Amino acid sequence: MRAGWALLLGLSVCLSGHTCRGFPNKLPEHSDPPPDPLLDYDRLDEEFAARNGTGCGPCEPELCPAARGCRAGLVLDACGCCKECGNLEGQACDPGERSVFYGLCGTGMRCMADPRPAAGAGRLQEEDEEEEEEGGEVCVCEEQQPVCGSDATTYMNMCQFREASFSRPQLKTRGKGPCKTGTFPIIKVRPQSQVNGTGSSLVFLCEVFAFPMALVEWRKEGQDVILPGDDPHISVQSRGGPLKFELSSWLQIEGAGPEDSGTYRCIARNNLGSVSASAVLGILGPSQFGVPSLRRDSS
Repeated sequence: MRAGWALLLGLSVCLSGHTCRGFPNKLPEHSDPPPDPLLDYDRLDEEFAARNGTGCGPCEPELCPAARGCRAGLVLDACGCCKECGNLEGQACDPGERSVFYGLCGTGMRCMADPRPAAGAGRLQEEDEEEEEEGGEVCVCEEQQPVCGSDATTYMNMCQFREASFSRPQLKTRGKGPCKTGTFPIIKVRPQSQVNGTGSSLVFLCEVFAFPMALVEWRKEGQDVILPGDDPHISVQSRGGPLKFELSSWLQIEGAGPEDSGTYRCIARNNLGSVSASAVLGILGPSQFGVPSLRRDSS
């Protein structure tokens, strides 16, 4: 009996005084494991905000990769920190002072709408619309005057001279304008191949640079006649420009028919030599083109 009372007394003391080691008087504090940095979105948001939304961290030039082989000089990258190669003449570019997608133009160039003439007239309307959508700014040399190099070569502008002098540091300029020894004809804008429907009108353009000035003629492959010959639906027009020492020539065909299909060649020559460029013309019949025939009368 006494043993039973002693057991009950000990148990009551244990519960009231919290002195029994079998029952802890404090549960361990709950602690979460440290978050994974890759999954800590709050931290990532803070870091992104610290970069002002540009994706650029602090500028550390000593960590920038070396830019090599830059024929158009160096420009700053999208973050305005590291230097990278500038775009060459004629390449697509980003307008403004920040590289976004295409990059910035190199030394002595600016980003502007492509000044080169369209390939030709009389093409399909759908093709014209697609070309307009694809068109954009390109790098254009600010100094368009020809330059004579110390290698007796005439460069069409200062940017092309700089590009050539990159691989030949000894190359210098003798002066502005073509070399007095003359310049072999250079076709700056070549005629472009095109496909048209029967009865359509079209134009081929050929733009030539040369000194002395070049003479330009048009021929159709397989024929010995210099166009236009005596064909009333073919005409040729030429004029100086758009720049000094240049000549632009157009071959126009009105009311084209299947027999006009073939290869047309622009030939430029002066007393130093000749050069040529060709383009293919395809004329589709009404069944292929899907429209009523607009062909001129054979008479």
